[in-house]
Amino acid sequence: MNIQKSEIQIKVNGKSANAYLADGGGAGVLVLHAWWGLSLSFKQVCERLAEQGYTALAPDLYLGDIAKTIDEAKALLGKYDNELKGSIVKAAKEHLALFRPDKPIAVVGFSMGAGWALDMAENDPNVSAVVMYYGAGEADYDKVKAKVLGHFAEVDEWEPLDYVKEMEQAMKDGGVDVTLHFYPKVAHWFMESDRPEYDSETAQLAWKRTFEFLNTTLRGGS
Repeated sequence: MNIQKSEIQIKVNGKSANAYLADGGGAGVLVLHAWWGLSLSFKQVCERLAEQGYTALAPDLYLGDIAKTIDEAKALLGKYDNELKGSIVKAAKEHLALFRPDKPIAVVGFSMGAGWALDMAENDPNVSAVVMYYGAGEADYDKVKAKVLGHFAEVDEWEPLDYVKEMEQAMKDGGVDVTLHFYPKVAHWFMESDRPEYDSETAQLAWKRTFEFLNTTLRGGS
Protein backbone atom coordinates (compact mmCIF):
# COMPACT_ATOMS: atom_id res chain seq x y z
CA MET A 1 0.00 0.00 0.00
CA ASN A 2 1.25 3.46 -0.91
CA ILE A 3 0.95 5.57 2.23
CA GLN A 4 1.36 9.32 2.00
CA LYS A 5 3.10 10.72 5.11
CA SER A 6 3.55 14.42 5.73
CA GLU A 7 3.92 17.14 8.32
CA ILE A 8 1.11 19.64 7.80
CA GLN A 9 -0.29 22.75 9.42
CA ILE A 10 -3.88 23.34 10.44
CA LYS A 11 -5.54 26.68 11.11
CA VAL A 12 -6.51 27.32 14.73
CA ASN A 13 -8.20 30.60 15.59
CA GLY A 14 -6.30 32.44 12.88
CA LYS A 15 -2.99 30.80 13.78
CA SER A 16 -1.30 27.55 12.77
CA ALA A 17 -0.59 24.31 14.60
CA ASN A 18 1.47 21.40 13.36
CA ALA A 19 0.02 17.96 12.72
CA TYR A 20 1.21 14.65 11.32
CA LEU A 21 -0.76 13.01 8.53
CA ALA A 22 -0.52 9.41 7.35
CA ASP A 23 -2.96 8.86 4.52
CA GLY A 24 -4.02 5.31 3.76
CA GLY A 25 -6.95 6.46 1.65
CA GLY A 26 -9.87 5.51 3.87
CA ALA A 27 -11.94 6.72 6.80
CA GLY A 28 -10.43 9.34 9.08
CA VAL A 29 -8.93 8.62 12.49
CA LEU A 30 -7.94 11.51 14.73
CA VAL A 31 -5.00 10.53 16.97
CA LEU A 32 -4.58 12.49 20.22
CA HIS A 33 -1.24 12.16 21.97
CA ALA A 34 -0.45 11.70 25.66
CA TRP A 35 1.04 14.46 27.80
CA TRP A 36 4.51 13.97 26.29
CA GLY A 37 3.56 15.84 23.13
CA LEU A 38 3.58 14.68 19.52
CA SER A 39 6.52 12.31 19.86
CA LEU A 40 7.67 9.71 17.35
CA SER A 41 5.54 6.93 18.83
CA PHE A 42 2.30 8.79 18.05
CA LYS A 43 3.42 9.44 14.50
CA GLN A 44 4.03 5.71 14.27
CA VAL A 45 0.47 5.14 15.50
CA CYS A 46 -0.74 7.20 12.53
CA GLU A 47 1.39 5.16 10.17
CA ARG A 48 0.13 1.89 11.56
CA LEU A 49 -3.47 3.04 11.13
CA ALA A 50 -2.69 4.13 7.57
CA GLU A 51 -1.28 0.67 6.84
CA GLN A 52 -4.78 -0.60 7.65
CA GLY A 53 -6.26 1.79 5.08
CA TYR A 54 -7.25 4.70 7.34
CA THR A 55 -6.39 8.38 7.06
CA ALA A 56 -4.78 9.23 10.40
CA LEU A 57 -4.12 12.76 11.62
CA ALA A 58 -2.34 13.63 14.88
CA PRO A 59 -2.41 17.30 15.91
CA ASP A 60 0.37 18.74 18.06
CA LEU A 61 -1.36 20.05 21.19
CA TYR A 62 1.93 21.43 22.55
CA LEU A 63 3.03 23.51 19.54
CA GLY A 64 6.32 21.66 19.09
CA ASP A 65 7.28 20.96 22.70
CA ILE A 66 8.05 17.36 23.64
CA ALA A 67 8.65 16.04 27.16
CA LYS A 68 11.05 13.20 27.92
CA THR A 69 10.40 12.94 31.65
CA ILE A 70 7.32 12.98 33.83
CA ASP A 71 8.36 16.29 35.38
CA GLU A 72 8.74 17.83 31.92
CA ALA A 73 5.33 16.45 30.92
CA LYS A 74 3.70 17.95 34.01
CA ALA A 75 5.23 21.31 33.12
CA LEU A 76 3.95 21.16 29.55
CA LEU A 77 0.50 20.14 30.72
CA GLY A 78 0.34 23.36 32.69
CA LYS A 79 1.99 25.49 30.02
CA TYR A 80 -0.78 25.00 27.46
CA ASP A 81 -4.29 25.70 28.73
CA ASN A 82 -7.29 23.54 27.96
CA GLU A 83 -8.91 26.19 25.80
CA LEU A 84 -5.97 26.09 23.38
CA LYS A 85 -5.75 22.30 23.39
CA GLY A 86 -9.50 22.03 22.81
CA SER A 87 -9.32 24.45 19.91
CA ILE A 88 -6.52 22.45 18.29
CA VAL A 89 -8.44 19.18 18.69
CA LYS A 90 -11.56 20.70 17.13
CA ALA A 91 -9.64 22.26 14.25
CA ALA A 92 -7.85 18.99 13.54
CA LYS A 93 -11.11 17.08 13.47
CA GLU A 94 -12.63 19.63 11.09
CA HIS A 95 -9.56 19.39 8.85
CA LEU A 96 -9.80 15.61 8.80
CA ALA A 97 -13.51 15.83 7.96
CA LEU A 98 -12.71 18.07 4.99
CA PHE A 99 -9.97 15.66 3.91
CA ARG A 100 -12.41 12.74 3.89
CA PRO A 101 -15.88 14.37 3.72
CA ASP A 102 -17.62 11.16 2.69
CA LYS A 103 -16.18 8.98 5.46
CA PRO A 104 -17.01 8.48 9.16
CA ILE A 105 -14.47 9.57 11.75
CA ALA A 106 -12.97 7.86 14.80
CA VAL A 107 -10.89 9.39 17.59
CA VAL A 108 -8.06 7.45 19.23
CA GLY A 109 -6.63 9.01 22.40
CA PHE A 110 -3.74 8.07 24.68
CA SER A 111 -3.85 9.01 28.38
CA MET A 112 -4.45 12.79 28.29
CA GLY A 113 -5.58 12.39 24.70
CA ALA A 114 -8.21 9.84 25.75
CA GLY A 115 -9.92 12.52 27.81
CA TRP A 116 -9.98 14.80 24.78
CA ALA A 117 -11.34 11.96 22.65
CA LEU A 118 -14.23 11.60 25.07
CA ASP A 119 -14.81 15.36 25.01
CA MET A 120 -14.92 15.29 21.22
CA ALA A 121 -17.48 12.46 21.25
CA GLU A 122 -19.69 14.39 23.67
CA ASN A 123 -19.66 17.54 21.56
CA ASP A 124 -19.63 16.13 18.04
CA PRO A 125 -22.32 13.58 17.07
CA ASN A 126 -20.45 12.90 13.81
CA VAL A 127 -17.75 10.99 15.69
CA SER A 128 -18.59 7.32 15.13
CA ALA A 129 -15.99 5.61 17.30
CA VAL A 130 -13.67 6.37 20.21
CA VAL A 131 -10.69 4.31 21.35
CA MET A 132 -9.29 5.20 24.78
CA TYR A 133 -5.85 4.00 25.85
CA TYR A 134 -5.30 4.10 29.64
CA GLY A 135 -7.02 7.46 30.00
CA ALA A 136 -10.45 8.03 31.53
CA GLY A 137 -12.68 11.07 31.84
CA GLU A 138 -16.16 12.40 32.40
CA ALA A 139 -18.85 13.52 30.00
CA ASP A 140 -22.59 13.88 29.52
CA TYR A 141 -22.97 10.37 28.16
CA ASP A 142 -26.49 10.99 26.93
CA LYS A 143 -24.81 13.07 24.22
CA VAL A 144 -22.22 10.47 23.24
CA LYS A 145 -23.36 8.63 20.12
CA ALA A 146 -20.03 7.02 19.33
CA LYS A 147 -19.16 3.45 20.20
CA VAL A 148 -16.35 3.30 22.73
CA LEU A 149 -13.46 0.85 23.12
CA GLY A 150 -11.04 1.18 26.02
CA HIS A 151 -7.68 -0.40 26.92
CA PHE A 152 -6.54 -0.12 30.55
CA ALA A 153 -3.95 -1.61 32.86
CA GLU A 154 -5.39 -3.57 35.79
CA VAL A 155 -3.04 -1.80 38.18
CA ASP A 156 -2.34 1.79 37.17
CA GLU A 157 -1.11 4.50 39.54
CA TRP A 158 -2.21 7.20 37.10
CA GLU A 159 -5.68 5.87 36.32
CA PRO A 160 -7.15 3.89 39.24
CA LEU A 161 -9.26 0.88 38.33
CA ASP A 162 -12.17 2.04 40.51
CA TYR A 163 -12.38 5.32 38.60
CA VAL A 164 -12.27 3.53 35.25
CA LYS A 165 -15.02 1.16 36.38
CA GLU A 166 -17.14 4.12 37.51
CA MET A 167 -16.70 5.70 34.08
CA GLU A 168 -17.69 2.43 32.41
CA GLN A 169 -20.87 2.17 34.47
CA ALA A 170 -21.75 5.82 33.82
CA MET A 171 -21.33 5.19 30.11
CA LYS A 172 -23.63 2.18 30.23
CA ASP A 173 -26.18 4.12 32.27
CA GLY A 174 -26.08 6.81 29.58
CA GLY A 175 -26.73 4.30 26.81
CA VAL A 176 -23.21 4.24 25.38
CA ASP A 177 -22.09 1.11 23.52
CA VAL A 178 -18.86 0.56 25.48
CA THR A 179 -16.33 -2.26 25.73
CA LEU A 180 -13.32 -1.99 28.04
CA HIS A 181 -10.38 -4.39 28.18
CA PHE A 182 -8.14 -4.67 31.24
CA TYR A 183 -4.59 -5.95 30.92
CA PRO A 184 -2.62 -7.55 33.77
CA LYS A 185 1.05 -6.99 34.56
CA VAL A 186 1.42 -3.82 32.50
CA ALA A 187 1.73 -0.16 33.44
CA HIS A 188 0.38 3.12 32.11
CA TRP A 189 1.79 4.00 28.64
CA PHE A 190 2.11 0.31 27.73
CA MET A 191 1.28 1.10 24.08
CA GLU A 192 4.00 3.69 23.47
CA SER A 193 7.10 2.20 21.87
CA ASP A 194 9.42 4.96 23.12
CA ARG A 195 8.47 4.51 26.78
CA PRO A 196 10.09 2.07 29.25
CA GLU A 197 6.56 0.92 30.17
CA TYR A 198 5.98 -0.36 26.64
CA ASP A 199 4.87 -3.98 26.52
CA SER A 200 5.06 -5.49 23.05
CA GLU A 201 2.80 -8.48 23.64
CA THR A 202 0.04 -6.45 25.24
CA ALA A 203 0.37 -3.74 22.61
CA GLN A 204 -0.11 -6.27 19.81
CA LEU A 205 -3.28 -7.61 21.44
CA ALA A 206 -4.64 -4.11 21.96
CA TRP A 207 -3.87 -3.23 18.34
CA LYS A 208 -5.68 -6.35 17.14
CA ARG A 209 -8.77 -5.43 19.14
CA THR A 210 -8.58 -1.82 17.96
CA PHE A 211 -8.39 -2.81 14.30
CA GLU A 212 -11.36 -5.16 14.70
CA PHE A 213 -13.33 -2.39 16.42
CA LEU A 214 -12.52 0.21 13.77
CA ASN A 215 -13.30 -2.23 11.00
CA THR A 216 -16.74 -2.80 12.49
CA THR A 217 -17.58 0.79 13.36
CA LEU A 218 -16.09 2.58 10.35
CA ARG A 219 -16.44 -0.05 7.63
CA GLY A 220 -19.36 -2.12 8.80
CA GLY A 221 -17.20 -5.23 9.01
CA SER A 222 -17.75 -8.15 11.32
